Amino acid sequence: MVNGYQIRLNRILRKNKMFCIPMDHGISNGPISGIENPHSIIYKCQNYGITSIIINKGILRSLPSPIKIGVLVHYSASTSLSAYPDRKVLTGTVEEALRLGADGVSIHVNIGGEDEPEMLKQLGIISEQCHKWDMPLLAMMYPRGKNIKNPHDADTIAHVSRIGAECGADIIKTFYTGDAKSFKKIIKSTPVPVVVAGGPKANSTIDILKMTEDIMNAGAIGITYGRNIFSHKTPEKMVKALTSIIFKKQSAKDAIEIVQ
Repeated sequence: MVNGYQIRLNRILRKNKMFCIPMDHGISNGPISGIENPHSIIYKCQNYGITSIIINKGILRSLPSPIKIGVLVHYSASTSLSAYPDRKVLTGTVEEALRLGADGVSIHVNIGGEDEPEMLKQLGIISEQCHKWDMPLLAMMYPRGKNIKNPHDADTIAHVSRIGAECGADIIKTFYTGDAKSFKKIIKSTPVPVVVAGGPKANSTIDILKMTEDIMNAGAIGITYGRNIFSHKTPEKMVKALTSIIFKKQSAKDAIEIVQ
């Protein structure tokens, strides 16, 4: 017998894997290249293999018609215009997410800065609400602050990932260490599934495809790439190429032919 959590999780995953495009950047950075019209990129990419998207509630409410993929509503916000751009505050509740028809909730926590305690408290609040309503919770756990010397350090990423899991998140989104061997240890020490953030736009398409191949080989359940998809000159082809790696276990070398 299935429950609400399983039904919702099944909407944001496919075959227990996740290929998600986060498009929550509008609050933090404004209408950056590729998401000037977020509706367009959502409808453009939903038929090429992605399982879900992460969007703010205003974009979800403004969708002109229902979409075919899972939706996680993002409830953390800060802006690049602020004196405290790394300080995230809550912008909604899980009950609101349910009313909006979302399949999951996303929250952002920066570890290593002065505002860390406040954000951990927010994670605890949202986690309790998600458990109450059988709502999957994705926590973006990032090493970011004055105490972080290297945000891609394996021990640091292992720590922040474990924090998210121990605070009740169902899926952890975090940075890639840069090599599969060290990242595999992080996967093993994190008791919930892990997905990887895409970060800044990659220097080349083959770089992001090779990183994805290594990530999947290390044991991650998937990826959450934003700029490396919606800012790509052919986002649909990029989605198809990444889908072939995540779900068909193709190599980056084979997948690049899809884009070219």
